[in-house]
Amino acid sequence: MSWNDDIAGIEAFEDIALDRGLVEGFEAAARIHPLPPMRVFTPSFRAFATEEVQGCGKQSFPAFSVTGGTCALMCDHCQAKILEPMIPARDPAAFEATARAMIATGGMRGFLLSGGSNRRNEVPYERFYPVVERLKRDFPFLSIAIHAGLLDRVRAGRMQDAGVDVAMMDVIGAQQTVREVYHLDRSVAEFEDTLAILCETSMAVVPHIVIGLHYGRLLGEQEALAMVARHRVAALVLVVVMPEYANAATPFALVAPEDAAAIFLAARRVLPQVPVQLGCARPGGRHKLLTDAYATMAGFDGIAFPAEGIVALARAIGRPVEQAHSCCAVALRGLRGNCARAA
Repeated sequence: MSWNDDIAGIEAFEDIALDRGLVEGFEAAARIHPLPPMRVFTPSFRAFATEEVQGCGKQSFPAFSVTGGTCALMCDHCQAKILEPMIPARDPAAFEATARAMIATGGMRGFLLSGGSNRRNEVPYERFYPVVERLKRDFPFLSIAIHAGLLDRVRAGRMQDAGVDVAMMDVIGAQQTVREVYHLDRSVAEFEDTLAILCETSMAVVPHIVIGLHYGRLLGEQEALAMVARHRVAALVLVVVMPEYANAATPFALVAPEDAAAIFLAARRVLPQVPVQLGCARPGGRHKLLTDAYATMAGFDGIAFPAEGIVALARAIGRPVEQAHSCCAVALRGLRGNCARAA
């Protein structure tokens, strides 16, 4: 049977119209380059469970924000909403106490450190690095990821020396987007400079590209992929802009799943040896199911918080599925046994 036939037999796709030509193209590509096993990621950033995928403990891999819910940059696509579900950690001592308690009683195996940016897209982590150093010294099993923002070699070195395992950053390929969406007086070249600087460290570098970042239309994604391809990164995470997070005064269009699929294909073509993941942020409902389906058929190595039906789809096209209770960027480095077969 063809993949289109396989999909037709999955209950979740009964009323979903996938692009048959796209599906045929994915299937043809898989005959030439067989698809690897797929991981599904369920960090404890938010409660999540489906009939196919079990949720994980609330404290297994949390996210902390060093600025609470505040961000000076207030980009049009986010408006600091990404910070809302994170645990506020404005005070280093309180952050350390919370982290130690979560390790002792909640089985925390790692965490994401994040925060809002200043007007130059820099996140104020300096006061927190001594805490990270102590936690990493006392609990070397911890996997620590950080949203880096833009930085120089001195800051990247401090981040590395503190014991951070994985550095993540958004890569933007259009100057117009930097200026209009981020309201930022920095250049596209500075984003690539930060990527290059991070890649000089011992940290695993996992850039993110937001598809549809320019008010829901494609602009600069191909250049962002080219920027990533010029550097030795550990993985790439793609996400899709979420109009519900956006500034109401500057509405964002919903990126068509088929348009997102074109970027998925480009990512796999440009970065054939690099793990590519579909990250947490993307629109929900029918859109999410379509997006996740195309990412699965494109051969993405992993998907965070997959839609119902995606595990069945992966298995139908011959991809074994493993679940990881961690951020998709950190999970690539190994979870020391914290993985399970999806239901």
